[in-house]
Amino acid sequence: MTYDCVIVGASFAGLSCATALAKLGLRTLVLEKKSDVGEKLHTTGIIVKDAVDQIPLLDNLPSDLVRRIDGVRMYAPNFRYIDLTAPGYYFLATNTPDVLRWLEEKAIEAGAEIRHQTTFQKAQRIQSGFEVGEIGTTRYLIGADGPRSRVAAVFGLGQSKHFLQGLEHEYADWKLDLPDRLHCFMDRKIAPGYLAWVLSGVGMVQVGFARRHNKRQMTTAQAMTQLLDKLAPIFDFRDHAPTAVRSGLIPCGGVVKPTAANRVMLVGDAAGMVSPLTAGGIHTALKHGLAAGHAVADFLNGKGEDPCQGFTKSYPTFRTKRLLRFLFDHFQSDLLFNLLISTRMMRNAASVIYFHRKGVFNPQDEKSKL
Repeated sequence: MTYDCVIVGASFAGLSCATALAKLGLRTLVLEKKSDVGEKLHTTGIIVKDAVDQIPLLDNLPSDLVRRIDGVRMYAPNFRYIDLTAPGYYFLATNTPDVLRWLEEKAIEAGAEIRHQTTFQKAQRIQSGFEVGEIGTTRYLIGADGPRSRVAAVFGLGQSKHFLQGLEHEYADWKLDLPDRLHCFMDRKIAPGYLAWVLSGVGMVQVGFARRHNKRQMTTAQAMTQLLDKLAPIFDFRDHAPTAVRSGLIPCGGVVKPTAANRVMLVGDAAGMVSPLTAGGIHTALKHGLAAGHAVADFLNGKGEDPCQGFTKSYPTFRTKRLLRFLFDHFQSDLLFNLLISTRMMRNAASVIYFHRKGVFNPQDEKSKL
């Protein structure tokens, strides 16, 4: 079988890329090792307003798959907190498994073929592309297969070396007292290098954390036990069994190098396209997945150069966020968060981080618990 493009990984990046390619008439195949794209997820699934505004693919996202969250309540380690909002800004909590299944349907409707329970092992270069084992041949190959990308390994492309370890529990039939806030908790012992969170998702409450990946630290299970104990005075989940658990590595070192070679490129988590500071990756995965699909289609249709020659230069550099990640990794202090939580400096800095430079702290919503 001959394909114009084979994409490894039915991820946010992989499915958006497949949709773009198929809509432009290219024969597109997506290889997915899982039997269901919604299985064994590693993401909290929050979509930022920027993605909704900028990505037409999300225009018809079913309303029952998302729930709007209008702001953030940020807690210092001693539980003092501030409420942050930005005019017109919001987040969307999602039923992430069904959002991915919906994106898969969009790709199939566009004409892409999705092959489940199929792993990518190797590919042999031929004159006009690659021979991909029993699958056939393809003119182009895209790796959208996560931070441990097999495509990257086979072709000697860059691979992420710095990670956060994430763990999240889901609790059904729970209701938060303040469901319109993303509750974020700073604690250097439980979540070094990042934070913990509680949010009211779609039909359940999500409780999780991400922490600097270091085998010498306590295990993620031990950290979750400590988190649940700490949260008990305001959110007590200790006597309830989670209905689902998500876990996985989150690349936080920025975009890898190189991200492409002749007729092969990486997108999404495989390319390290995750914010080193916020660990958000869905927006960039969708945005650059779609753009990669258009760039590859132009090349294969003789309208542009191989994207490996220039397109990947448009990938975000995250220079400032990588610097802030370094500072947070090395100088995170619970004492400073306790002291500074109610200051305007902390409020404004947090507002810029959470609202992606587009939000300005709204004085009318300025609240703090002292």
